[in-house]
Amino acid sequence: MRANLTPDLALAARLFDGLAERGFDGIGITRDAYGPGEQAAHDLVRATAEGLRLETDIDPAGNLYMTLPGRDRAAKRLILGSHLDSVARGGNYDGAAGVLAGLAVVGGMVEAGWQPARDITVLALRAEEAGSWFPTSYPGSRAALGRLPAEALAVRRLDTGRTLAEHMRALGFDPDAVAAGGGRLGPENTAAYVEVHIEQGPVLDSEQIPVGIVTGIPGSRRLRDARVLGEYNHSGATPRRYRADAAIALAELAHRLDDHWAALETQGHALVATFCVLGTTDDAGFTKIPGKARFQLDVRSVQPGSVDAMMDRLHRLIPGIEARRGVRFVLGEETASAPAPMDPGIQAGLAAAAAAAGVACRSMASGGGHDAAAFAAAGVPAGMLFVRNQNGSHNPNEAMRPEDFAAACAVLMRWAAGAAG
Repeated sequence: MRANLTPDLALAARLFDGLAERGFDGIGITRDAYGPGEQAAHDLVRATAEGLRLETDIDPAGNLYMTLPGRDRAAKRLILGSHLDSVARGGNYDGAAGVLAGLAVVGGMVEAGWQPARDITVLALRAEEAGSWFPTSYPGSRAALGRLPAEALAVRRLDTGRTLAEHMRALGFDPDAVAAGGGRLGPENTAAYVEVHIEQGPVLDSEQIPVGIVTGIPGSRRLRDARVLGEYNHSGATPRRYRADAAIALAELAHRLDDHWAALETQGHALVATFCVLGTTDDAGFTKIPGKARFQLDVRSVQPGSVDAMMDRLHRLIPGIEARRGVRFVLGEETASAPAPMDPGIQAGLAAAAAAAGVACRSMASGGGHDAAAFAAAGVPAGMLFVRNQNGSHNPNEAMRPEDFAAACAVLMRWAAGAAG
């Protein structure tokens, strides 16, 4: 790599400040997917890219492409990117760090007057946080890849009740073209997709390592609308042996599954299992034995067998709890996703770049889902760099030290310059 190629960190710092100013909701950061918050972020980033004289373009789904032209315009491009939307009352770095790292890298190349052999595109994707806004996964990146099912355009945003297609159309995009499946990207024209992202968990911070190289994105099995049906009765007049307490039955299931998770970890399984919702229903009352309870369960791992081991135990536990407690479990529809291994060659290249830049790093699996999974599923070689962060993610206290972001940008710059020639 040329010695004068350094990321433009000042540009990234200005953009972080600008995004925070535009996205602050009084408590945290809200950049609503296919809404004014996300659009304001895209407008700011696009204006910055045009100031760098990058080629800018928007696809029918609203994804923003910011390209530094290479010497061979027909060669497969490199893509550096992430998303700009956030959860409601979240933080400023989740997603945005990846877009701004890409712009810092490309901005440094422009400043140095360096032209790559192939195009390098910084990609700002739409609606990665769809779970907080639309009940579908990765609509922006899957649309860019021509892999968003037409029926996904009919899902409704959770707060507005309007469909994804309606939100796209309101911003001037073309959901009909998205439904036709004509994506801009694929293995035929994309050499690699690499995404910088805050870790969102405590591992790097607790181990005092600034950067992680992601080995894979987990698959999952999820119950989104599960119920326990018992019997409402008087809380004071009903002896224990006559009760069909849905809340206690659900608590027993949660406790026994947590014990099984601990046992699986001792056997070498790496997974997470979360009762995202666990409680009684709205018709519960202070003097009533709960006759209904509800829960959502999210089990994830990069190893499908580990997820299956948890869900198999759930199905074995339920009949005994039903018999003991006089209740019935109704699990509803289960949804699932396959794990997405990151490209081994990209992992090796990022590790070599970190070593050359003198940046300490470790390999680690991702805990959350990311747009890189959609690229990997489409056959595009994909990789990820995690940046150490503090206070978790999806909350207003989300934090990231500038020096850790700088370390990730240094690694990304070395990798991109080498991969782009």
